[in-house]
Amino acid sequence: MSTRRETVRQALNESTGFRSAQDLYADLRAEGSKIGLTTVYRALQALSDAGEIDVLRNAEGEAVYRACASGRHHHHLVCRSCGKAVEIEGPAVEKWAESIAVQHGFVNLTHTVEIFGTCADCSRAAAGAT
Repeated sequence: MSTRRETVRQALNESTGFRSAQDLYADLRAEGSKIGLTTVYRALQALSDAGEIDVLRNAEGEAVYRACASGRHHHHLVCRSCGKAVEIEGPAVEKWAESIAVQHGFVNLTHTVEIFGTCADCSRAAAGAT
């Protein structure tokens, strides 16, 4: 499994955006890998559990994955068009989340914040197409 996990990790490292398990599977198969879709899902789950990759739900509710560039807590700015993702810090969000948790008596707080928009390249391409 570790060899297959490394294959999936490498495929994510070569991508700049979030990718679905099906997309990764198709790419790996196109490159000649004999990896199965179930193995891709298992590898992604193991990598996610280990904190080595980020996972979020896209607009369609599908889980998508990306190699973490940072070991610290972070959020993402994601292009709706091409999937490009940028890791961002959000100190104001962190303070707000902590304040809300304290206000309501919650402890052991975790949260996710993902911001979706259109990157500059896709925005320029769309403007040129009209």
